[in-house]
Amino acid sequence: MDLNAFADGFALVTEPHNMLYCLIGVLIGMLIGVLPGLGPSATIAILLPIVYSVDPVSAIIMLAGIYYGAQYGGTITSVLLRLPGEASTVVTVFDGFALARQGKAGTALGIAAIGSFVGATVSIVIMTLVAPVVAGWALDFGPQEYAALALLGVLLVATIGSGNTVKALIAATIGLLLATVGQDKFTGAERFTFGSLELQGGLDFVIVAMGLFGVGEILYNLEERHGKAHVPAKVSNVWPSRKDLRQSSGAIGRGSVIGFGLGVLPGGGAVMSSLAAYATEKRISKHPERFGRGAVEGVAAPETANNAAATSSFIPLLTLGIPANASMAMLFAALLVLNVQPGPQLIEERPDVFWGVVNSMYLGNLILLMLSIPLVGLFVRILLVRPAILAPLTALITILGVYTINNSTFDIFVMVVFGIIGYLMKKAGFEPGPMVLAFVLGLILEDNVRRSLIIENGDPLGLVTRPISGVIFAAFLLVALWPAAKLVFRRRKAPAVAPADRDHTTV
Repeated sequence: MDLNAFADGFALVTEPHNMLYCLIGVLIGMLIGVLPGLGPSATIAILLPIVYSVDPVSAIIMLAGIYYGAQYGGTITSVLLRLPGEASTVVTVFDGFALARQGKAGTALGIAAIGSFVGATVSIVIMTLVAPVVAGWALDFGPQEYAALALLGVLLVATIGSGNTVKALIAATIGLLLATVGQDKFTGAERFTFGSLELQGGLDFVIVAMGLFGVGEILYNLEERHGKAHVPAKVSNVWPSRKDLRQSSGAIGRGSVIGFGLGVLPGGGAVMSSLAAYATEKRISKHPERFGRGAVEGVAAPETANNAAATSSFIPLLTLGIPANASMAMLFAALLVLNVQPGPQLIEERPDVFWGVVNSMYLGNLILLMLSIPLVGLFVRILLVRPAILAPLTALITILGVYTINNSTFDIFVMVVFGIIGYLMKKAGFEPGPMVLAFVLGLILEDNVRRSLIIENGDPLGLVTRPISGVIFAAFLLVALWPAAKLVFRRRKAPAVAPADRDHTTV
């Protein structure tokens, strides 16, 4: 690790304007985390056009703050309303709302804030040490390795992400098909353009994402929340007791490790880490019956894990150029908009961006801890604002933002079409995340597969004979065949159990 670049990154982050952008990002993140359904992906998509006029380092610091700030913001509605503001805070509902009903909403929020801070800080420290090593290792990557990594990423998104696996696979397949729209880079042939000049350059990732996440989420949440009134629980006893801190310390430590590990995986992220951390605590607890009835560990573990995962998910984005989740895909788009190419060369070519983003997380999480408890009352009031007021304002910002990208009304129509698609997907139980991630990874996958075939003179075995790509493809096969292996194991085990059951029933 270059200590001089690391120190320069801290000097850059502590400049007044960058500290201000970090504060703005964290506040916006907490706010959209409180508003159920909007999410950091949609918010970053809506704000993408704004980064054109902002310094790259300041812009990414702000957008990163929105992402990890939203992780805690979603906790507030989970605890007070039993209404998860974020998918990663669904597990927090189980014990957080139970504590609120017992008059311990402040304890739950306090434990969540402390766990979030510890988990994120531990993850940042590990990332500071590990990310440069990963970036140096990734310099050995060629087209074969990137093709294998992109293929593994698409599969992981569909198989270990949240929701129905079949639907996620379908969405990912559609995303891969969308990546083929436009002029072939190698032959110049037009694909799926239908004679449109605007489509010859392919679909703009930013516009697709703003439609699916921005407009789609607005329409869906407007319908879901229309006319529904929610009365938040009262907050008292803001700071947790020593007993609560002692009881949750182990959960916070284990959640930090679980969150960091799963956050690095494409498709794993905050949702899977919060589920895994909660399940781990319940399994090792001497009194598992407490979980779901107000166990502080049931709040500490998932909140620590999802914030640790939110931080570690920056590693594959910054060092490999591979987004690990939908929000990272939006940050990937933001970097491209700012003419910054994420990947192994980023730490050498733009150390200001790399270390600026990493070091801003130390400051951002400290700000998050300082603001989380005092601002709870304000966020409770925001929860009472009608969605019918918020939706039109958000839609107007989105439309204006898309138009400013290319000054094209065609882009607005494309965004609206994908907005309707995103809305229908949500209605049918499909998550847009796998589609967006597969769209990003599809661009990487096609280019690198074809480059590797050119290098290997058309021999597809060249993709798997290199050591690194071979290992990645082995991991791909393991992930692909694991569900089938589990199914075979269950079927073999079932006949062995059935005769014993029949003998028992005949006695």
